[in-house]
Amino acid sequence: MKNYLNFENDIKNLESELDKLKDPYNQEGLSEVDTNKISKTQEELDKKLKEIYSSLDPWQTTMVARHEDRPKSKFLIDNLFEDFISLAGDRYYGEDKSVITGFAKFNGQSVLVIGQEKGDNLEERIERNFGMMRPEGYRKTIRLMELADKFNIPIISFIDTPGAYPGVGAEERGQAEAIAKSIECCMKLKVPTLGIIIGEGGSGGAIALASSSKVIMLENAIYSVISPEGCATILWRDPKKMLDAAKAMKLSSKDLLELKVIDEIIPEPLGGAHRDRNLVLNSIRESISKNLSIFKEMSSEEILDHRKKKFLKIGRSKGFISNPENLSTLENKKDTFDKFLNSKKNIFYALSILLLIVTLTILLL
Repeated sequence: MKNYLNFENDIKNLESELDKLKDPYNQEGLSEVDTNKISKTQEELDKKLKEIYSSLDPWQTTMVARHEDRPKSKFLIDNLFEDFISLAGDRYYGEDKSVITGFAKFNGQSVLVIGQEKGDNLEERIERNFGMMRPEGYRKTIRLMELADKFNIPIISFIDTPGAYPGVGAEERGQAEAIAKSIECCMKLKVPTLGIIIGEGGSGGAIALASSSKVIMLENAIYSVISPEGCATILWRDPKKMLDAAKAMKLSSKDLLELKVIDEIIPEPLGGAHRDRNLVLNSIRESISKNLSIFKEMSSEEILDHRKKKFLKIGRSKGFISNPENLSTLENKKDTFDKFLNSKKNIFYALSILLLIVTLTILLL
């Protein structure tokens, strides 16, 4: 059974009508298939899908990103990679099933795959903790990322989480420290890393794995510092103002690409990724292949420097530094007056001393 969002009622009605037209045995007796009416209804459906999905507001985009039928990490790993070998445990505490990790082959090349997994049904969602990682999950990924770095193996991460797990046990075991260490590890890696946000990219739980050489988003995915409901609760004390919060946070792929927080958008089928999974698979496969090829000719130091500069450039495009392309230092741009002072500083020192002598002479007379 298909699942529909609350703004898809017209689509639901048209698809129900289309299913009935395509099934002449749905009522008593036999009837002929009306191909003309099927074609007309299909055209109406396509038109309605285009009309709705071409003008989604940020909150509707959030709902699409959370759609329960949306392709999850496990589906992508099973269909994009070969010879996947799952690895578990952080060697400190235990296994975290909210993240799938292991080595695999992509187009004959060895890669490390990391995927935050929400689960496809209620039983799986509970087992996977709804994709919310605990400290042991981050420590597991750190262990494997360092291993991949040692053997020069690229890393591909699929991000899909509402955020890191905020439970008491997780905090007692060092959730904040684990996230910080994961970000630090991602930034120090000397191998290419691709962070692909396939659904929700929520808070530190997402950026802990998305601090990558290339940050890529599916068209209807979201990436934000907090959920719209959480933001609305903090700012307005009213979680129902999630639309205002979603608009203010600029969490859609289009906004984030414009702000240069992400590097690429992978187009989705009309109506969302869940409507044509094979098309989504092909699009993601092409994106991974293209982006891995970019780093093939780079040395390990060049890959590290590329990632460092990429993150340093975020938010620095409006005058904080003189040359945004050269970020080897963090010196602020100096204005004309500062330059003038520096060029004439000896003269100013002499004038200052002379002024001090004159002042003291006047006071002593």
